[in-house]
Amino acid sequence: MAQHRRRRTTALALGVPLILTAAGGLAYGLLPGAQPQASAATTAAPAWATATADGFASVNALGQNGTYGGRDGQIVTVKTLADLEKYATASEPYVIVVAATITMDPVGKEIKVQSNKTIVGAGTSGQIVGGGFFLGSGVHNVIIRNLTIRDAYQGVWNDKEHDFDAIQMDGAHHVWIDHNDLRHMADGLIDVRKDSTYVTVSWNKLSQDNKAFGIGWTENVVTDITIHHNWIRETEQRNPSTDNAAHAHLYNNFLEDVAGTDINSSYGNYSRGATRMVLENSFFQGFKNPVIKDATASIVQKGNTFVGTSGRNESGGTAFDPKTYYAYTLDKTADVPALLKSGAGPRSSIGTTATTTTTKAAAATTLTVAKDGSGQYSTVQAAVNAVPANNPSRVVISVKPGTYRELVKVPSNKPHVTIQGTGSSRNDTVIVYNNASGTPKPDGSGTYGTGGSATVAVEADDFQARNLSISNDFDEKANQSIAQQAVALRTAADKVFLDGVVVSGDQDTLLVDTAAKDKLGRVYMKNSYVVGNVDFIFGRATAVIDKSVITLKKRWNGTSAGYVTAPSTASNRKGILIANSTVNGDVSSASFYLGRPWHAGGDASLDPQTTVRNTSLSAAIRTTPWTDMSGFSWKDDRFAEYKNTGAGSGAASSDRPQLTDAQATGQEVADWLGDWTPSAA
Repeated sequence: MAQHRRRRTTALALGVPLILTAAGGLAYGLLPGAQPQASAATTAAPAWATATADGFASVNALGQNGTYGGRDGQIVTVKTLADLEKYATASEPYVIVVAATITMDPVGKEIKVQSNKTIVGAGTSGQIVGGGFFLGSGVHNVIIRNLTIRDAYQGVWNDKEHDFDAIQMDGAHHVWIDHNDLRHMADGLIDVRKDSTYVTVSWNKLSQDNKAFGIGWTENVVTDITIHHNWIRETEQRNPSTDNAAHAHLYNNFLEDVAGTDINSSYGNYSRGATRMVLENSFFQGFKNPVIKDATASIVQKGNTFVGTSGRNESGGTAFDPKTYYAYTLDKTADVPALLKSGAGPRSSIGTTATTTTTKAAAATTLTVAKDGSGQYSTVQAAVNAVPANNPSRVVISVKPGTYRELVKVPSNKPHVTIQGTGSSRNDTVIVYNNASGTPKPDGSGTYGTGGSATVAVEADDFQARNLSISNDFDEKANQSIAQQAVALRTAADKVFLDGVVVSGDQDTLLVDTAAKDKLGRVYMKNSYVVGNVDFIFGRATAVIDKSVITLKKRWNGTSAGYVTAPSTASNRKGILIANSTVNGDVSSASFYLGRPWHAGGDASLDPQTTVRNTSLSAAIRTTPWTDMSGFSWKDDRFAEYKNTGAGSGAASSDRPQLTDAQATGQEVADWLGDWTPSAA
């Protein structure tokens, strides 16, 4: 790639993205997304076991960055109540595969699940009969998926004597309930009580019960919950009933009162107390009183459909914007019934690759790196070199804490590689080097150039990095006579997933490139930090920076001036999208541009694009946030904002274009990623 020359400029103060600000502050010493890694777990779990939650369960808060369950522990398969209880109540993380019908003894027993667990059914064979699960105060990071939990019913319809729920939580947080079939219990199917929060309930079937789903029962207004793509049918009340929830986001649910059955609905979605509810694109069929609210509660309805309903259908008050907290995509309301009839509940394919032993971790290819000699390799590059050419499946390079001063290159013939730090923080594992564009090569063949200066270079598709830092610490002050561009991370591949990382440098920190001008190269970064000053996020890739912090840094001489992005997008591609994030740093007010158009090599056919949306901008951002570059006007390319906040945001003008609501629907994260849904592996 041709070297690009630009003016220089910006200081290190890590900020907190809007999505995280709502949940709690962070310090640089322990960055968001620093997920604990179990040192004893030496294998990589299959994708179904390592899936992470969406919605409020994905939010960084209360010391927990998202909900990923037991993915860092062993995978165990259970077929007896004794084994299920043994692993679910253990203090260690586990992925627990339920591969049989397990009957609770006594009836109504609720296993007291502890933190850092995934409990998942193996296909449709995972069933819990006559009882369920209880998550007590402080329990967190729990996933319950793909199970059938049923038949604790004791013969009394509105049973107030037997509190036999399928899933009950009292004071838990970061819980994901997904793709289950919950039915015919003695009391409720799901109870989210006593300040439980950061919960997502998705793609479940809830049926044949008096009370489907209760939320709240506390005077405190703290619960944040997402409820989406659930099929609720043949249930009378609490569908759900939401009491004193700070934020309740319900979307794409199907509530069905089936004609001709003995079970008749009394009400559907209920907003009680001080609840603020957003209700979107849900389908109500045959329900009595489909949507109701207390005088003190709020419901904002958008895009819902009501067929054969009667009675109260209410809305009013103020709510909130869920996209302030997380990204999501709505399905069309008309598609919801068919979508959920085919997709809700347990799936036959999930969990079928799990190990059949109760104690052995699943087989996978894992290479360990440790500077102290306790691993298989002492450098990261040595582990990369050990990956066989054209490897057909995932290879995880597990890197123990330490500072690895080396250059790392993952060549194009080694796809499906994950480099993962094993420390408690992404600061614990650091890959760093100090080449710059103008640094002479040791063999005397010239200088490295911008692309060649990268500390870590990724040229292989389906690459992932997580829980580590990648840095270029080139000393600009001491090397004023050479070109200053110094890349920390260069990607030139498709389907690159950067999850919980720090990428830091000065000028040209993060180069998101493609293998060739006509090649698609998609990059998805989330829960991460990018630190730099001049054009420090740049390139021609289709790149998304989501739920992250972009930290502006002063130059070596203490001046503040810089450019966050320099896209060089092809005319038929999407460029750089910054969403649901924060841009800040310890720099002067109105000193940084959001971006400028890089027509690499003077190529007028390029159509650079940067969109910044739903992001908090500090006062460091200029009131005219876009500027020209190398004779090319930014107004001839694609630069826009949408619903940004903070001191650095501003109203629409000819110098500050804003997307309309209609335009914004085509510039979501999913539009950038297309048919790729990144998931941890």
